[in-house]
Amino acid sequence: MSFSANVKRELCRPEVERGCCALAEALGVLLYANSFSGDGIRIVTESREFAQRLPRLFHKALGIDFDTLPDWNGGGKLSFSVTQPEKIRRVYELCGFSAHTSISVHVNFALLEKECCRKAFLRGAFLAGGSVTDPEKRYHLELSTTHQKACRGTQTLLLELDMEAKLTERKGSCILYYKQSESIEDFLALIGAGVSAMAVMSAKIEKDWRNGANRKTNCDSANVDKAVAAAGEQLAVLTRLEAAGLFEELPEKLLETALLRREHPEATLSELAELHEPIISKSAVNHRLRKLASMAAEL
Repeated sequence: MSFSANVKRELCRPEVERGCCALAEALGVLLYANSFSGDGIRIVTESREFAQRLPRLFHKALGIDFDTLPDWNGGGKLSFSVTQPEKIRRVYELCGFSAHTSISVHVNFALLEKECCRKAFLRGAFLAGGSVTDPEKRYHLELSTTHQKACRGTQTLLLELDMEAKLTERKGSCILYYKQSESIEDFLALIGAGVSAMAVMSAKIEKDWRNGANRKTNCDSANVDKAVAAAGEQLAVLTRLEAAGLFEELPEKLLETALLRREHPEATLSELAELHEPIISKSAVNHRLRKLASMAAEL
């Protein structure tokens, strides 16, 4: 089961007890349904939990039953419809619209004055027209509707809740979306999917930890590569000095460092410093190796 399906399953567990919230959730469902016009209402979903919730929600909020119900024994998508004119008229009136005018449907803020009703509306919108990707893969949550006024109204509502969403259009639909994990967490928590919000947070923490570990590994690997390359250059210097017969003429301190480098080609400067007797500093080792390189360059 997809992450989006799990979110919808979580949202459908609690029943809507208050009539005002039921109407607000039903409004969200209608505005983000497949079809909502004076000619009819059609809602299609793949979520069986949402499909089981719909008849109870519409009966409580709107006092109507669907004219067409899905085939519960069949597979695939589940479809509901309302086609009787009297029922459609009742739905429009309860939502604050008129089925006989050209005014397009929109977010009726008069029904969303209470905070609980605003949350219920957004829950209905997500159940009908929302989706969210698996946070293990990427962060993306969206609400899709063919009603542009409803989309912009929802954007305004989210802005009032300090949850600004971006807007785009795709294949005739108006899309509100989030691409930041924190925004997705906040939205899911707001509409009642607290467990799913925690899953997004956990996925982000794990990703950040994994990315940090990878960065550290890459950094360590790069440092090792640099150390190996530097040691190779230093050994080449020693080979040139030895070939020129200059080893015996080296001062005692330079000779000690040169012999230690040749005996421990894999050692870092810090490790070389600790091999000296007495122990010297890393900068002293680096100074001596530079001095040897300068001598080889003069040959």
